[in-house]
Amino acid sequence: MPSIMLPAAAGVGLRSPHVSEVLASRPRVPFFEVHSENYYVDGGPALAALSRIRADYPLSLHGIGMSLVSADPLDRAHVAKLRRLIDRVEPALVSEHLCWSGVDGRHMNDLLPLPHTDEALSLACMRVDELQDLVGREVAVENITSYVTFSESTMTECDFIATLVRRTGCKLLLDVNNVYVNAINHCFDADAYVAAIPPHAVAEIHLAGFEKTDACLIDTHGAPVAPEVWALYARTIPRLGPRPTLIEWDTDIPSFAVLQREAATAQAILEARDAVAA
Repeated sequence: MPSIMLPAAAGVGLRSPHVSEVLASRPRVPFFEVHSENYYVDGGPALAALSRIRADYPLSLHGIGMSLVSADPLDRAHVAKLRRLIDRVEPALVSEHLCWSGVDGRHMNDLLPLPHTDEALSLACMRVDELQDLVGREVAVENITSYVTFSESTMTECDFIATLVRRTGCKLLLDVNNVYVNAINHCFDADAYVAAIPPHAVAEIHLAGFEKTDACLIDTHGAPVAPEVWALYARTIPRLGPRPTLIEWDTDIPSFAVLQREAATAQAILEARDAVAA
């Protein structure tokens, strides 16, 4: 287990335009999260800056390119880079998306969904077990947004995830924005989804913005958190209890002050709710 845990407070996703400001001003932020792959290097200014930030703040490492649940074998070179980064910065949490991004050696720049079948569940469990063994610690998996469903699916997404958690002992990074987007796109009850998630497994929560089109909602990470997502988050915290919560913003990145204001809204919800674990 990591020696430092993420606090049950609202942190910010740290992106390169804000690194210099954070180093200079040391803002009052309870924790930061970075994309792991941006630091798969043996040295240089980016890694040096991250090490300086880690000296003052708890850190969460969030992977976006492992293709964890591909039919291809787990990329051992990728995992080795993650393990080296873990050893260097000693993060409080390590997470990966529950998705695949490539097959037959071809990589696609997207987070692609799985059918919710027994076969896919067995593969997911095998891959999560393998990853946790290789990095020597629990890993949190994140629920992704999807824009298609599979006729082959035999269980709901939340049942798939809850079973994965039970079988592997992994943690869950619950993206509340993704739950809401999928609920609207695929016509299910977002609150029922949250109620089906084992509270003890949720190690972190993500909040982000989406774009509304005529066809569907699109998870862009390029806008403020929507009022509907804030409302779902406010109903989620009393169910799960207080959890480390992160503001994600990856496109059209605003000033750091905007991210701090979004985090302050999440913090106010955490503090206002009499959050008792379900």
